[in-house]
Amino acid sequence: MTKKTETLRPFDCVQGDNASTQQNIKGVVTDSNGVLSGVTVTVKGKLISTITDSKGQFSIAAEQDDVLVFSYIGYKEVAVTVSVNSIVNVTMQEDATTLKEVTVNAGYYKVKDKERTGSITKITSKDISTQPVANVLAAMQGRMAGVDVVQTTGVPGGGFDIRIRGLNSLRSGVNAPLYVIDGVPFSSDAIGDSQTSSTLPTATSPLNSINPSDIESIEILKDADATAIYGSRGANGVVLITTKKGKAGKTQFTASASTGTGQITKKLDLLNTSQYLAIRQQAFANDGITTYPYNAYDVNGTWDVNRYTDWQKELTGGTAVIKTLQASVLGGSAQTHFLVSGNTYTQSTVFPGDFTYKKGAVHVSLDHESEDKRFKVVFSGGYDVQHNDQPAADLTRISRNLAPNAPALYDANGNLNWENSTWENPLAALRSESLAKTNSLVANSTFSYQLPYGFMAKTSLGFTDLRHHESRTDPSTIYDPVYEAGAEYSSIFLTTSSRQSWIVEPQLQWQRTVGKGKVTALVGGTFQNQESNSMLQYGSGFTSNSLLYNLASASFSKIFYDDLTEYRYQAFFGRVNFSWQDKYILNLTGRRDGSSRFGPGKQFANFGALGAAWLFSDYNPVKETMPFLSFGKLRASYGITGNDQIGDYQFLNTYQSSGTVYDGTVGLSPIRLYNPNFSWETNRKLEAALELGFLKDRIFTTVSWYRNRSSNQLIGMPLPATTGFTSMQSNLAATVENSGLELTIRTVNVQKDSFGWTTNFNLTVPKNKLIAFPGLASSTYSNQYVIGESINIKKLYHFTGVNPQTGVYEFEDVNGDGQLTIADAQTVRDFSPTYYGGLQNQLRYKHFQLDFLFQFVKQLNWNAATQYSAPGAFGNQPASVVGGWQQAGDIATHQIYTTGLNSDAVNAYGRYATSDAAVSDASYIRLKNVALSYVVPSYVKGLQCKLTLQGQNLLLITPYKDGDPEFRSFNYLPPLRIVSLGAEFKF
Repeated sequence: MTKKTETLRPFDCVQGDNASTQQNIKGVVTDSNGVLSGVTVTVKGKLISTITDSKGQFSIAAEQDDVLVFSYIGYKEVAVTVSVNSIVNVTMQEDATTLKEVTVNAGYYKVKDKERTGSITKITSKDISTQPVANVLAAMQGRMAGVDVVQTTGVPGGGFDIRIRGLNSLRSGVNAPLYVIDGVPFSSDAIGDSQTSSTLPTATSPLNSINPSDIESIEILKDADATAIYGSRGANGVVLITTKKGKAGKTQFTASASTGTGQITKKLDLLNTSQYLAIRQQAFANDGITTYPYNAYDVNGTWDVNRYTDWQKELTGGTAVIKTLQASVLGGSAQTHFLVSGNTYTQSTVFPGDFTYKKGAVHVSLDHESEDKRFKVVFSGGYDVQHNDQPAADLTRISRNLAPNAPALYDANGNLNWENSTWENPLAALRSESLAKTNSLVANSTFSYQLPYGFMAKTSLGFTDLRHHESRTDPSTIYDPVYEAGAEYSSIFLTTSSRQSWIVEPQLQWQRTVGKGKVTALVGGTFQNQESNSMLQYGSGFTSNSLLYNLASASFSKIFYDDLTEYRYQAFFGRVNFSWQDKYILNLTGRRDGSSRFGPGKQFANFGALGAAWLFSDYNPVKETMPFLSFGKLRASYGITGNDQIGDYQFLNTYQSSGTVYDGTVGLSPIRLYNPNFSWETNRKLEAALELGFLKDRIFTTVSWYRNRSSNQLIGMPLPATTGFTSMQSNLAATVENSGLELTIRTVNVQKDSFGWTTNFNLTVPKNKLIAFPGLASSTYSNQYVIGESINIKKLYHFTGVNPQTGVYEFEDVNGDGQLTIADAQTVRDFSPTYYGGLQNQLRYKHFQLDFLFQFVKQLNWNAATQYSAPGAFGNQPASVVGGWQQAGDIATHQIYTTGLNSDAVNAYGRYATSDAAVSDASYIRLKNVALSYVVPSYVKGLQCKLTLQGQNLLLITPYKDGDPEFRSFNYLPPLRIVSLGAEFKF
């Protein structure tokens, strides 16, 4: 709600005939949680206003019988008539039905939610603050329609995969959205290397540098109308992150602290000792072995056959301790606002040992506006430091494979037990460490000046600097002492990465009212430069393990690569928005992009979109026939965005150091063929949506249908080995379609002064499909894709059961040739989610507030069969393998057990692991988040205290038997169940 007001300064005088009857009205504005700062207080009908300070206090000059109007976004407006009493205290009530009046960030411009023509989803700091998370992507899970977020590991510092309306590209790793922090693009490309990020499924993500507690809001741009202004960078959606800013009023200090614990969400149900030994003994019998081999330590008496250890509990069942500290100071005058905040985050692991993930950040925001309100400058900056010390090996896989009667971890003297060299003690692997240090800087300045005739000039300047150092060590102490290995067997991998970028974006905006219409126009340009440097080194043969991190002390060292790449990008963009009677809205956006990643004549491409909206609830016939309809809007959009995410220098003949010395010189080897003819991948987006509000918006719903078609796919085309190259970058005439329905519903169930209850529900039903691929049947992709199916499918054998006579798994011979080959793997299973969403409730009673969120997903996932060898081999198995075939005529669910000598059974199990039997229903409902807060009544003026109890991943309901169903990286640590207690003070 925006009103043109004039701030009353302390020594202002109000002239008029009744000036002598004026009095100075003072008071305090509160809500159910305490005082409210930033509330606008206006004298109705007069250009006199003020705002409440950090203590909720205000002072304003008014006459008797004047009406004071108190307004604040998200709260019901309050009107109070001035009496002879000069003290006016007001309690405001939250009003969830005014959310359509909230302004959303669309990137280069802002728009009221009710007036937008594009698809934009938003969460605020209120949603983020209820979650004890360290990564900003975790805060989005289950809260946004069309946004699928999956955690890849529970290891501290691990990452998340995010997909906005599906997978658009056939290339893996290039479907990530564009991230923009306060107007500055932030590259999400992984840093580090798989050699050094060994605990994580993928290389280290730079998104860990974004501190959730510094974020004011996150907007997701999804359709063409919202993303086309970002051109090629918006093909996979845009994530706009706005950090917190200062506010006018007295200086306010906030401090908070929390302590939490975390444990893994779900373990596998594995065999106990008696079950395991029975299967092993049966396997030896089936293989015709009566005398157990010397190395069958689990059954030949070397290990205690009565011993049982829950290895999942021993190796991954620890408790991680999480501690956070946050402090901020903010305030300012009517013209200048400031905010300075700092925080620390520490998390230990569930693995044995002393491993920690530490991060600290400083955030600064400063803005100033001239007295005539024409000139404005805004600066924001954040600096983040991370230090992640983790074991180089994720013990999850080991804990799921160790025999249940394996020896004790320690001997009688407290030393690691090697049990006479009959096993590799898993705790020795913890001596191999993965250490990562990251420093990240993001800074932005915006200068704007209001010109005559409705023009405004604006320039945004941004800079990012990311520096990352990562290492993985293998000291000689990881080996059994019997080998007497010294430091000469120790080794280290080192990765050093850096990424700097700058961006300049000049803009010119114009706005003019023409009769009953309003025209807004924007033109601008983008000039960006990014330079990246990465190096992977190796060293081995040290004189002492204490010198392991000193590569100069290695007797042998090697540089695998030392790359410097530069990316240059420039663009010109524009937007024209026309609104007639605030009912009919047209929005036209366009962008011409230029990228250094394409060859001569291909560097530039044009993208654009058209969006339209009709607010039909203001149409008189609708008002008369449907008085219960408080808001109604139809909107639609169509446009084209692009994609240049192929890496740098892909069109050039490029070379790298071979690392091989010939005649005293290190030579170069070619790594890429010249191909200047490939060009931009394009994504055509179409959307239609209906937004409805009922009963004064107490019920608000949005239904969206979308269809995105990505074509001209940029992909590495396979080449014959005789060329000396495996592939060449090119455009493929394949088209991938993502379509779906999105539904969001918000209801205000109860809204009273002392009690309130609101509900938010979102549901996404996506469909991914390959609709065109010329020459697919004769290409190398014929066994990977099927036209008409998702690009996230797997072609599998069809499992038909266990042969009652042979006891071996059988599969369908699709082509009937009497042989099982890859040509018979024709059963399709789609690993894309069928639907997903979330149900959130917020209940407020006096000083208490309870928030809880249920996340749900309908999907398939690989089961444990893909991760184990044939039952009967050395190593534990899921408990479900009990009941194997034993003799001819048996009707069994599992095949004959074997130690590995039955080649038919081993080969059959290999096919079993790539059949539809290895895929299970991995749908789940998760109590994703619970937050209970209590505002402590304060008897000290100006002091506020709030206590919070928060939980993450508290409850899991799923038919999936083999661990956490969300997880797509089976042998990595699953997400943690976290419970946190905290306190916040404001004064």
